[in-house]
Formats: sequence, structure tokens, C-alpha cells
Amino acid sequence: MKKILVANRGEIALRVMKTIRKMGIKSVAVFSEADRNSPHVKFADEAVCLGPAPSNQSYLKEDKIIKVCKELGVDGIHPGYGFLSENASFAEKAEQNNITFIGPKSHAIRVMGDKLAAKETVKGYNIPMVPGIDEAITDVNKAKKIASEIGFPILIKASAGGGGKGMRVVEKESELENQMKRAISEAESAFGNGAVFIEKYVGSPRHIEIQVLADQHKNVIHLFERECSVQRRHQKVIEEAPSVVLSSSLREKMGKAAVDVARACDYVGAGTVEFLMDEQKNFYFLEMNTRLQVEHPVTELISGIDLVEQQIKIARGEQLEFQQSDLKIEGHALELRVYAEDPLNDFLPSVGLLSKYQAPTGNGIRVDDGFEEGMEVPIYYDPMISKLITYGKNRNEALQLMLEAIKNYHVEGVSTTLDFGRFVFEHQAFKSGNFDTHFVKHYYTPDALENEKEKEAFMAALLALKKYQNDQKQLRIPKV
Repeated sequence: MKKILVANRGEIALRVMKTIRKMGIKSVAVFSEADRNSPHVKFADEAVCLGPAPSNQSYLKEDKIIKVCKELGVDGIHPGYGFLSENASFAEKAEQNNITFIGPKSHAIRVMGDKLAAKETVKGYNIPMVPGIDEAITDVNKAKKIASEIGFPILIKASAGGGGKGMRVVEKESELENQMKRAISEAESAFGNGAVFIEKYVGSPRHIEIQVLADQHKNVIHLFERECSVQRRHQKVIEEAPSVVLSSSLREKMGKAAVDVARACDYVGAGTVEFLMDEQKNFYFLEMNTRLQVEHPVTELISGIDLVEQQIKIARGEQLEFQQSDLKIEGHALELRVYAEDPLNDFLPSVGLLSKYQAPTGNGIRVDDGFEEGMEVPIYYDPMISKLITYGKNRNEALQLMLEAIKNYHVEGVSTTLDFGRFVFEHQAFKSGNFDTHFVKHYYTPDALENEKEKEAFMAALLALKKYQNDQKQLRIPKV
């Protein structure tokens, strides 16, 4: 493989290209008119504009991307995450044009992209499942019967869903009909597929996911877990590896389950198997993401393995260079997704000009970003500016480094989730490891964040006053 096109933008495009360059391979960037001056465009060996800013006129133009590949003699396409990364038809088009899709085969993408099909596929491996039904449902009376059997509260979920869309918690039967209609409508709007199913609502779950790698020679391994329980609107904001709640035996069980899920769909490449864990540490299969995850850097840091490099090697037909017994966890890593969002206003997007942008640096600090000072954060795409990752020999070290890195991360012109991240990392529930996916609901309010900021400002003022008074004393000491 001599030339790879990265069919994405921003931080993930740049991150993938850095490994491509490290491997001595040429890179091709694609971009929209809004991203003409983005770092990933400047970094690539070649770059092609796909069209206007909206993604359906640029980054989602499958045929245009294939055409660019053929014109430039591209051998492989790396889709990153989002956009076309879990699009089975795009993977097929690439293969039909003798271009290697750096990801799983279309069959695995298609099966795991449908939660009901995924459940059916892994049935034979005795993977733990949340109690519920494994078929699409639209009949409210039938839904009421099933709900009464498994017990309220229940969760209505879109079969083709993700990111919390088409998802509704129903506490009692009288709410079911209305919530079901809303879930179906939202699923149709978001995914073009209104199929929903019902399962028992796990009240205080932790979100634990396992990273897997599978080559084309039937070798499948896992690279341990990531904890992704701190979320807003069912979307992750903070991740870490390893999880503070997994024992070595539980880690082994979950790792085996994740490997079995990958085997069930003949998986090839890097993928993530997601689980919910209840208060008794029972775990249940949630879904499989058939792509690189946003939070992959924390796994890279604790395992010492470059996941993008492994993706490319697997796509080239190479065997995995290591076995499960060769792998071990070293240290601890934390990640904060730095979004251009306003935590004081329900995390609404905050787009605009980055009038100041200075990322922290230093040992144990990694920043994956796709922006520079003076750039606009456009309204057309996901508002993530960067990922701030810290690594230490233990969790406390990684945590202290994270707080220092947040303090030294200077962004002006847009609101960000940096202050929210600091709020979480300083909170006793997070520090103790005693938290779940309801962290934001239980502990966070805009007032709580404002109070923390006011305390910090007051302490800074006191320190400044003390320094001033000390300076004045030194000035008044007469010289002998």
C-alpha cells in the first residue's frame, strides 16, 4: 500500500495521517470548502476539495471520493470515524474498484450496524444480553405486554440508532404509547429506519467497552477496556483506561465475550464491543462499533500499540504480531473531548472564531486536534475541537496531569467543555471511581460549574493579594 486517502476531516484525519507518514506511505486529504485551510489539508501529500461545506455535498459524496482515489492512484481508504466509516455500501464500492477499505468487510458493518441483527448474530456464543425482545416492534399493545413481563422501567431503542437518538426511558405503562411514537419518529428522522425494540432499563449502569483487533487469518485479540460512563445526552465526554471497577477475572470474562462477538461476525480490523454493567457488576452486550473509536488514544497509551498502524497492516493482509498473552496494561490514561459547546447552556454548540488557541504540552500529555488559532469552528460538523489525553503510571498521576493540562489549555472565541472537564475530574465521585452514566444528572448543574469558577477566581485573587503584600514588604526592607 503506497497511497492512502483519508475520507474524513479534523483531528481524526490528521491523527491517521501521522501514522500513515510514519509508515512511509503517501497520504491524500479530502476537504470541503469550509475546511480549505485545515491542518489535515496542509499535512497531507495531496489534497482535493470535494465540494461545499455541508457534509452531504462533500464528505458523504461516495462516488466523488472513489473517483478521486482512481484519479490519484490511491491503494486504500481510511474512513476515520463518523461520515462513511460504518457505511457498508461505501466499503463495497471501494472493493469493487480495487481500493482497500481499511476497516471490516461490508457484512460485519451491516450486521453490527443493526442492533437487532447484532443480537441475533452473537446468540450462539452465550453473550450476556439485557432482558428484552430481539425483534422490531410497532404494536403498542404488544409492547405493553412485553414491558409488563420484563418489568418497568424499560428502554425503547432504535434498532439502527446511535448517539442517544430514538431512545426513550419509560417508567410506567401510561407513558409507553406516547414515548414509543416519539422514539419511532425520531429513529425515522435520524436513520431512515423507524424500527425499535424494548429491553429492561439498567438503572445505574457503567459503560464499559473492549477494544478488539482481528486479522484476516482468524486471529482475534482484545486490548482491554475503556470506561466511558461520563456522558451528556447519551454521548461520551470523558473516557479512561483501564476502568477502576474491573478485577482481572472480570476483565478476562469481558475480553473473551468481546472476542466472541468479533468472531461471530467474521470481523476484520479494529473494532469496539460495548457493554453495560449494572451495580452487581453483571455485564450485558450493547453493540459493536465497526470502526476506530474517538477514544482510541487511551487504549494506545496503556497498551503501547498504534491502532491505526494495526488497521493498515491488517488491511494489507498481515498477521497480528502479538498474541493475547503478550499484552499487558501499563499505567493509566484519561481523555477529555474538548467540544465547542457551552456547558452553561445545556451543552449547545458554540461556533465561531478561535481568537486564541494554545494547547498544553509536556510529558504524559497528548492533544489530538484539527484546529489552529485564527480558524473558524464551523456549524456544519460535530463541534469537537480536540481530544486532551493524559497518561501516568497510575490513575492519580494521570488525573493530576489532566487538571494541570486543562489549566494550561487556552481557548478564546468559543465556549468549550474544558471547565466541565475540570469539574468532573475534581469531583469526589469521579476521583473515588464511584460513578455511572448518570454522573451529569446527579452532580452537574450550570450553577455548580459557576460556583466552582467563582471559588477558583476568589482563590486566585487571594494568592495575587498575598504575593503583592509580600512584594511590598520586601520593598520596605531597608538595605544595609
